[in-house]
Amino acid sequence: MRETDKELKACAARLKLTFIRDNLEDLLKTATDNKMTVREALAFLFGEEIRRRNANRCSIWMRGAHFPVIKELGDFDLTFQPSIDPGLFREMCSLEWIGNGENVVLVGPPGVGKTHLAIGLGVRAVRSGMTVRFFNAKDLIESLSKAYSEGAFENKLKEINKARLLIIDELGYTPLSPVQTQLLYHLVALRYEKKSLIVTSNRPAGQWELFMGDKAASNAILDRLLHHCTALAIKGESYRIHESRMRKLKRKAKEKKEEAAESTQAN
Repeated sequence: MRETDKELKACAARLKLTFIRDNLEDLLKTATDNKMTVREALAFLFGEEIRRRNANRCSIWMRGAHFPVIKELGDFDLTFQPSIDPGLFREMCSLEWIGNGENVVLVGPPGVGKTHLAIGLGVRAVRSGMTVRFFNAKDLIESLSKAYSEGAFENKLKEINKARLLIIDELGYTPLSPVQTQLLYHLVALRYEKKSLIVTSNRPAGQWELFMGDKAASNAILDRLLHHCTALAIKGESYRIHESRMRKLKRKAKEKKEEAAESTQAN
């Protein structure tokens, strides 16, 4: 290694340009092979360092989001759910509402794609440089309740509220006690008009007081959640039921084809 390269590596290390430090020879070779000017070479080196840092940050934040699976918005089949307005879908995908501290509420029966949409929006937000945290509603309530009983509720609120986008999935499947409803209210109120929420539920907003133990707190949650909000009611068949039906049809078609082939061979 040239003495100059050693000095450049030392400088990169001191400036914490770790990607340039670890890949200096290859980067310089690329710059030389492409006959880059000094300015072009510097822009290339710094650009590669930034690209790697962004990739590392995205990877760390993706793990920190605790998505149960990774779902992409591009894989969501709008043609299967015609109740979703394509313009509204594009508006949600733009993520401008996050910058405005607005919310998204996705309501519909099981299997229609609510969680897919919520995760897809969350994944896009992470890749756009935003912190995201995903919670199943039951797990979130249990976490808040545990912190409350241990006298650590305020710290837990601050911890959860750090995320730019908070996703609460499957709200409405588990009944909430009056205290649990009030704890959820404090979280929603803390984020109101500051940071965004995505909430998915199997129940329309008008029925939330049926599973929330405190009517006043339930109304206060809805008031803040829906004030600046895109609310989407998804109607249609369950993806899981549809896929199960399609698998059965394919299996039957395959069996008939095999039976026909065996019959032909026997004759």
